[in-house]
Amino acid sequence: MEAAEEELERRSKFLNSLIQKKKAVEQKEHHECLNVRVRASDMPLALQNRAFTCARDNLDSTPGKKLDSKRIALALKKEFDSAYGPAWHCIVGTSFGSYVTHSTGGFLYFSIDKIYILLFKTAVQPLGH
Repeated sequence: MEAAEEELERRSKFLNSLIQKKKAVEQKEHHECLNVRVRASDMPLALQNRAFTCARDNLDSTPGKKLDSKRIALALKKEFDSAYGPAWHCIVGTSFGSYVTHSTGGFLYFSIDKIYILLFKTAVQPLGH
């Protein structure tokens, strides 16, 4: 019985590795379609994809294709505040520096076309009296 359990475990690991490879390929294709490049991330893939789609939609709907970084940053912040709770922050531009502290699982720095976007969440502290 022990040999059968080991074989099942081996097959399970193999199938899991195939699933992970397929997901990675699909994610890469999705990034290429949106012209996205992840620079650094500590965020689940589902949230990343939501940020990419929101950013792409906002860039594509920009009149005259002129970058409106404030509008894009506000749209991402509102989207994430309403979907995942408060204290999301967003910086959008073609050149900026930053050093931020973020909540675990709430950090994404990516580029889309030639625009760089930093999206991160901070902890909300109750006001003390």
